[in-house]
Amino acid sequence: MKIVKVLLLSMIAVGLIFSFAFAAGNVEKGKALFSDPKFAGGTSGKSCSSCHPDGKGLEKAADKKEFAIMGKKQESLGEAVNFCIENALKGKAINPKSDQMKDMIAYIKSLKEKAPAEMPRKKGN
Repeated sequence: MKIVKVLLLSMIAVGLIFSFAFAAGNVEKGKALFSDPKFAGGTSGKSCSSCHPDGKGLEKAADKKEFAIMGKKQESLGEAVNFCIENALKGKAINPKSDQMKDMIAYIKSLKEKAPAEMPRKKGN
């Protein structure tokens, strides 16, 4: 009976781990969307990477709670993504709970890991 309990708890734990991994989004799919000028029905001919090549300028986005883009305030990373889709890409906002949004956010959060380390200052500067 003890073995059955351990096995059952192990299966539950593995299931939770996998469900969290899938809920977090797919970085590679997010990167592909980030580079797609047709993403979200965009009509500008631009992609996210047109303004942010290789994610430049988004390295700290994962840590932010608020965003200010073009003088407008967004309360979350998802809102900021949709603001850019609608205004820069001339597309239609995507569902904040969609797999596409999860993938985009996963990619943007992955940029934090790629941020260059701050250069140490020389003495006397």
